[in-house]
Amino acid sequence: MQIINRQVGDYIVRRCQPGDLIPVMEINLKTLPEHYSDYFYESLLAELPEAFLVAELNGKAVGYIMCKTEYGFSNFKKLGFVKKGHVVSVAVLDEHRKLGVGSAIIEESINGIKEKRCDELYLEVRCSNTDAVRLYEKLGFVIKQRLKAYYRDGEDAFLMAIEFEY
Repeated sequence: MQIINRQVGDYIVRRCQPGDLIPVMEINLKTLPEHYSDYFYESLLAELPEAFLVAELNGKAVGYIMCKTEYGFSNFKKLGFVKKGHVVSVAVLDEHRKLGVGSAIIEESINGIKEKRCDELYLEVRCSNTDAVRLYEKLGFVIKQRLKAYYRDGEDAFLMAIEFEY
């Protein structure tokens, strides 16, 4: 039985299932230049199913987000080793953008990260992706750093993060 985390119009957001991994990989291939091995998707689903979500319309996956947890220095505190969530990849097919789907999957992944009692959640985003940067800012993320030549093609990334208070 699938549990629906959220509904946005006719779209539903729910936890990813193993059978969703091939459609998720297809969305990744269509929308992003960064790609991962099959095993990587499987390992993230096993590690953090609370924050590996798909958005679907009429039973067809149209977006996803996958995250992992790690320990490291805080993006907010000068000194501090914290448990962090990391948005590894998030994508929505072009024809389903600007309908609230991306916001919904990101917000639901934030809830999943909070379930794991992470102190913060961070991500990297292309500096040229102004729509995504604006969306993340609207959801509470702040730009913490510019990462020079972060992407394989040489483009810079913004490291953006959101801090949680419990």
